[in-house]
Amino acid sequence: MLRQLVIRDVVLIDRLTLDFGDGLGVLTGETGAGKSILLDSLGLAMGMRADSGLVRSGQDSASVTAEFDLQGSHPALTVVEDAGIESEAGEPLIFRRTLKADGGSRAFLGGGAVPAAVLREAAGTLVEIHGQHDDRGLLNPKGHRALLDNFGRIDLAPVARAWTRLADLRSELDALRRAAADADRDRDFLDHSIDELAKLGPEEGEEQRLAEKRAAMKQFARVQDDLDGLAGLFTGSDGGLSQLRQAARRLERVAEAHPLLAEALGALDRALVEGGEAEEKVIAAQRDLAFSPEELDEAEARLFELRGLARKHRVEPDQLAELLDRMRDQRQAVDAGESRIAELERALAVAQSDFTAASEALTAARVVAASRLDAAVEAELAPLKLEAARFRTVVAAGDPGVSGSDRVEFEVSTNPGAPFGALTKIASGGELSRFILALKVALAEEGGASTMIFDEIDRGVGGAVASAIGERLARLATRSQLLVVTHSPQVAARASRHYRIEKSHGDEGTRTTVRLLDADERREEIARMLSGAAVTEEARAQAARLLETA
Repeated sequence: MLRQLVIRDVVLIDRLTLDFGDGLGVLTGETGAGKSILLDSLGLAMGMRADSGLVRSGQDSASVTAEFDLQGSHPALTVVEDAGIESEAGEPLIFRRTLKADGGSRAFLGGGAVPAAVLREAAGTLVEIHGQHDDRGLLNPKGHRALLDNFGRIDLAPVARAWTRLADLRSELDALRRAAADADRDRDFLDHSIDELAKLGPEEGEEQRLAEKRAAMKQFARVQDDLDGLAGLFTGSDGGLSQLRQAARRLERVAEAHPLLAEALGALDRALVEGGEAEEKVIAAQRDLAFSPEELDEAEARLFELRGLARKHRVEPDQLAELLDRMRDQRQAVDAGESRIAELERALAVAQSDFTAASEALTAARVVAASRLDAAVEAELAPLKLEAARFRTVVAAGDPGVSGSDRVEFEVSTNPGAPFGALTKIASGGELSRFILALKVALAEEGGASTMIFDEIDRGVGGAVASAIGERLARLATRSQLLVVTHSPQVAARASRHYRIEKSHGDEGTRTTVRLLDADERREEIARMLSGAAVTEEARAQAARLLETA
């Protein structure tokens, strides 16, 4: 609830600090004293439009600070958290707005700078302002459905679950259908590509092996003549090894004639061993490098196919095998998608039926709650001098969603036989304020913002009607903090805290001040409201009676 309002240099107010309490607080004063300045100041702190005309003449800037006490996990704390501002549990939440004479403004929430829109969002969870020209709160049809649901204590969980299930299935089915449409366009391409790749049968690393093999075969083609010549030198009748063997046989016959001949025979034996090894290696190399021209042609043809398909699919040759597996998976997904679509379509039909049943049950509950609300509101109309008026809650077909398929709007008819219409279009200023009060009383159990402000709700009425308004405001104040700008002594007498707004003229110009009245001052102010400028003893006595009976 609103605990304190600090105003600096706003219009006729230079310095003002107001402390507020629980229950019903009223603000009274003569016409033109500056009651609207207070509401404009509070609106500025709540993030409303900043008008440079609010800055007091001769000053560079104005500021307004509003301090609120919060209980529990108040929705305003969520706004603070979303804005990235730290807050301490149990600490008051402070709104502050500064406004320069040139039109610039800054907004602060809980000590951190924020956009004015954040102030409005947080303030919307804390304060309701009801005036003759207010088009928010109860007058906004966008909130009527939630108000009815809270009044009727209607459980939205079944329809919310049904809608969530329905929406999830629709989303999944739409995505799958889009994927299936894309897959249908690619079906022929996938089939052709899979067939082409499967016939080729690419293997990982095959391109490198083929390239190495082709290079080896081409290299052998270049050295083949040299190898054949080498083989002839080793194995021919005139080859080196043959001649060495002949020389060894001759030395063997004469080796005993001289030691050197024996050594020469040993050297020849070693040469023959090494030469034999060389001959074996040459022959083995010939065998390993041997190929047929057809084999080279086959290797080159396959290498050409691998590289051609790789270029076609814009992958490396070694990735062709992986591509084939991936395309096969995509093709299977096309077939599986068709089966999944059919499955989802069946599930969607069930979900649609479930949502329809849940929303029809919700509609029925709303119709019952609407009848109760209509009766509750109409019971309040006669005491508020609206006995000819009628109120109804329209529950009509709307767009389906998480809250069902209903559109809810409050409508009134102010005269017998007159058509029903929206509150703002049918009711006059005074009637509108009283309709709002009747609604708030009927919806009292629903709760709402912890602070409600009524601006001249009693304009144009008096006597028993003003008393009825005061009684209902006092009743509301047992559940919420109420601040009421009033001209009615009957309403003022019901207050738990009474503030007088005064305008004074001096050497420094005109000033507006606000005072919290004590018991005697309060009786005097109510007497003034009863009798006008000249307060009579009779008015004082009547004021005392009003205070006693309030």
